[in-house]
Amino acid sequence: MIPPGPVPLQVESGFIARLLENANVPYADVTGAVITFILVSVGVYFLGRMTIVPLVNRVLKARDLDAHARTPIKKLTGAIVVFVAIAVAFAFAGFGNILTALATIAAAATLAIGFAMQDVIANFVAGVFIFTDQPFRIGDWIEWDDRSGVVEDISLRVTRVRTFDNELLTVPNSHLTDGVIKNPVAKEQLRLKFTFGIGYDDDIDKATEIIVEEAEAHDEILDDPAPSVRLIELGDSSVGLQSRIWIANPSRGDFVKTRGEYVQSVKERFDDVGINIPYPNRTIGGGLELENADGIVEPVDD
Repeated sequence: MIPPGPVPLQVESGFIARLLENANVPYADVTGAVITFILVSVGVYFLGRMTIVPLVNRVLKARDLDAHARTPIKKLTGAIVVFVAIAVAFAFAGFGNILTALATIAAAATLAIGFAMQDVIANFVAGVFIFTDQPFRIGDWIEWDDRSGVVEDISLRVTRVRTFDNELLTVPNSHLTDGVIKNPVAKEQLRLKFTFGIGYDDDIDKATEIIVEEAEAHDEILDDPAPSVRLIELGDSSVGLQSRIWIANPSRGDFVKTRGEYVQSVKERFDDVGINIPYPNRTIGGGLELENADGIVEPVDD
C-alpha cells in the first residue's frame, strides 16, 4: 500500500535499480541512479529546447529585436535549460545530498565572484536593459558624454561604436545606461537648426524668404514638416535668423552633407542680393599712463 502524501523523487531511481537487481546486474543501486540521471537530464533538456527556447525566441521577436540582438539572450536561455535539467536529474536520481552540497558551494562562489566582478555584472545587466528597452540599435548614430558615432555591435557586456573619425570605441554597457543617450535617428526624421547672421541694415524679410526658398529647393529637405525661420537674437554685430529644417532617414553623413549644401546655397543667394553676413568687430581704446615720467631719459641720437 502506497502511503499518502507526495511521492519521493527517488522512486524512479529505485524502480530502475530494482529492475537491474532482478536482472542480477552488479552495483544495481549506483547503476540505476546513473541511468536515471542520464535519462531525466536528457529528457528535461530536450523538453526545454522544444518549449522554453522557442517561447523566448517568439517573445524576443515580438519585441522587434533583430537576429543579432537575440543571439546572446538565446544562448543564456539555453544555459539555464541545461542547469535546470542537471538539477532536476540530480533530484530524480536520489543525489539530494550532493545537490545540496553543490548548491551551498555555488552560493558561496557566487557571492565571492559577485564582489570581484561587480563591474562585469553591472555591464551584463545594462546589456540586458539595452536589448529589452532598445534605446538604440545596430546602425544607429548615437551621442553620449561629448562622444558620438555609429553603433556597430551590441553584446551583453560592451557596445562597439565607430566614431566619425573612423575610430572603434569599445564602451561598457553601464556607461550607456547610467547617463543620457541621444539617438538623433530614433524616429527616422531629424530636425536641423542653423543660425544665419545678417547685418542690422539688411532686409530681414528678404533674408527670411531666401532661407525658406533654398530649403524648399533642396531634394533632401522635407516639405512636411515645412521649413521655418525665427528671429532669435540681436547680437553685437548681427541679427540672428534661425532656420529649422527636417530630413528623412538621416545618418551622420546625410546630416553633414545636407546641412553643408543648404548653408552654402543660402550664402551664395545672400551674396547675389547684397545681404551682408558680418563678422564680429571689436574696438580697443584707452591709453598708457606712466608714473614718474620725469625720470625717464630719452635716447640720444648718434
